[in-house]
Amino acid sequence: MDNTEKLALRQRAAVASGVGTRQIFAAHAENAELWDVDGRRFIDFSSGIAVTNTGHRHPKVMAAVEKQAKSFTHTCFHVAPYEGYIVLAERLNAMAPVEGPAKTMFVTTGAEAVENAVKIARISTGRPAIIAFAGGFHGRTLMGMALTGKIVPYKRGFGPFPADIFHAPFPNMFHGISVEQSLSALRSLLAADVDPKRVAAFIVEPVQGEGGFVPAPAEFLRGLRELADEHGILLIADEVQAGMARTGKMFGFEHSGVKPDLVTMAKGLAGGFPLSAVTGRADLMDAAHAGGLGGTYAGNPLAIAAANAVLDVIEDEDLCGRAAEIGAKITSRLEEIARRQGMEMIGEIRGPGAMVAFELVTDRTSRAPAAELTSAVVAEAERRGLILLSCGTRFNVIRLLPALTIPDEHLSEALDILEASLEVVANKTPS
Repeated sequence: MDNTEKLALRQRAAVASGVGTRQIFAAHAENAELWDVDGRRFIDFSSGIAVTNTGHRHPKVMAAVEKQAKSFTHTCFHVAPYEGYIVLAERLNAMAPVEGPAKTMFVTTGAEAVENAVKIARISTGRPAIIAFAGGFHGRTLMGMALTGKIVPYKRGFGPFPADIFHAPFPNMFHGISVEQSLSALRSLLAADVDPKRVAAFIVEPVQGEGGFVPAPAEFLRGLRELADEHGILLIADEVQAGMARTGKMFGFEHSGVKPDLVTMAKGLAGGFPLSAVTGRADLMDAAHAGGLGGTYAGNPLAIAAANAVLDVIEDEDLCGRAAEIGAKITSRLEEIARRQGMEMIGEIRGPGAMVAFELVTDRTSRAPAAELTSAVVAEAERRGLILLSCGTRFNVIRLLPALTIPDEHLSEALDILEASLEVVANKTPS
């Protein structure tokens, strides 16, 4: 019995079954590589689900955390505030794509950022309702699940959920939903199901993460902005997965030129340390009373130090430009593979920057989901030393999230493994 098998037995005995995992028990990681407890090497195309955009253990991030740890690791910002928190807030205020002066607050997880954005939207507008979109993912708390537009595995059996949450279709031309259809459905929702005067905010991802890496068309985001302005509704950009240079810009919304009122971020913000933020228009951020926002661990000093270092790395190493370069290489390789005979299972390739995914189908005419093929490709790639993640409401999308610091040779190696895995699975598929 190897170390992996031993740990798997211990996990089954000690850890709740609802905490789903893979059988890759990490021992060490460096940049885009990870080694397990049995010495197997993997190229990590998950980045801890878009967290280690600057790679595992970036030297500047590790140095910043080590320096901070020598001073203090926790005081609670509410009790004894510290300069690093203020510095990071100033930096995010300057770069977030919101209109006018901005302010920031920090919490710990993406779900917490979403919860606080909802609180801010409600208290600043005096309205209770929130409209989210099918396929969206906004966290695993009760509010996060209510906003999320994907039942399995996130919502099944966990209700009832908070009231005054509504959903509209998200545009996805591959699935036959146009921008106009989505906006028309939203207008119908506002006419038939919820009075727009009761709606505090729309919340939307610029690129749906769990929904299958589906980009929000610029036309759609412009339409949302117009509807929001027409009815006095706020626009919340959930940048938890798409933000921090992943799409080739610091924030996914920047591709559209549309400015949201509030922005949530987490994942790639602190290079692997737990930190999330809400940045928004100053007048909205100041609407809550003192003590209404925050938390004991909110803006932990070590995570704050890591985040300030991450912003330095993104700028110093031009990771926005690098994300675009990585994405172009991945997309070009996938398009080349998809053109071959026998690769008709690749239905669509999509996503901006280094947030690329491809959807697997039984055929390109019916576009029926091929969930089993998707699982098979992920498993074959893992066997060959490449960590992949699946997503999508139909469980048939493979998302590619390499570190933005990945060396070219490791990127090429990973794409070779991906191609070989696709070929193996395609050859096993009945004709």
